Amino acid sequence: MRRTDDFAVGGVVLLGAAVIVAATLWARQSNIGQREAGVAARFRDVGNVQVGNAVLIRGVRAGRIKNIELTDEGWVQVRMMLDPTVHLPDDPAVVLGASSLFGEWQASIMPRSAVPDNPDVQRQITQAGGDPQVYPGATLPDIAQLTGVAGRIAGDVASVADRVQVAFNDSAARELRQSIRNTEVLTSRLAAAVDEQSANMGRLVGDVRKGVRAFNGAAATLQRTTVRVDSAMSSEQLARTVDDAGQAAAQLREATLELRAVTRRLATTQGNLDVALARADSLLVKLNDGRGSLGQLVENPSLYRNSDSLVVELRALVADIRAHPKKYVSLKMF
Repeated sequence: MRRTDDFAVGGVVLLGAAVIVAATLWARQSNIGQREAGVAARFRDVGNVQVGNAVLIRGVRAGRIKNIELTDEGWVQVRMMLDPTVHLPDDPAVVLGASSLFGEWQASIMPRSAVPDNPDVQRQITQAGGDPQVYPGATLPDIAQLTGVAGRIAGDVASVADRVQVAFNDSAARELRQSIRNTEVLTSRLAAAVDEQSANMGRLVGDVRKGVRAFNGAAATLQRTTVRVDSAMSSEQLARTVDDAGQAAAQLREATLELRAVTRRLATTQGNLDVALARADSLLVKLNDGRGSLGQLVENPSLYRNSDSLVVELRALVADIRAHPKKYVSLKMF
């Protein structure tokens, strides 16, 4: 009976030990008898990531974090064990982030094109690159950091609200109401101006329409005239018109030549006239000055009277000769 109890106690102990080992292996997510592929990534800071945290690829659990160690130049290298059947994306990058609100973290392997469009995350990925054997990594801010940032933002908002409350006092409210009334007055005036300009624009549009109709009428008239000219040019009348125009041009050319000859003759006549006028002018000057016989005749009244009496006597003599020719002429015939 005692031997049976010992066997029972030993079995319970072995079963408990097996349960403890299995629970430990399950907690550490160990895969007994299954080969795993190891990859490494480096970060400037890994946040609250711990050994054993899950590794996800496209949202599916594909492995676990096996080791976290510090390296030279201030880098943190994280080694991950992955299921060998999982295919890694092209140009992979590793992003660490919180998986829940209770402090659990995870690593996500994704293409670099799918990395969150965050300037800080992009900068971390760029700085961690350069080694083809180690994937570049970046760490997302955790809930505590986001809460701290939110707290600072809330404090800044509260400070701004306090300043706005200090600035927006009773006088500011009265000025704001006055500004609103001024805006209403300005709006009404602006509406009246818009209405007036709309009326002016309507009249302008009417005038433009009238002008367009007049222009269309002129265009139609021009088109009809063009058609008539085209029809006239295509008929024999145009040929006759051209012949008449040629003849008129020839006649005009002949008239031009004759006019040039007349002009030359007029120029010669003008020269002769200038000479005659100059001589007449000199003669009149002499006559006016009393020079010469004619001048003395004009200037000397006694000479004019004597000449007149001489002419009278000559007329009496001529009359007497005509009346008594034999008295003055004696003709003898042999």
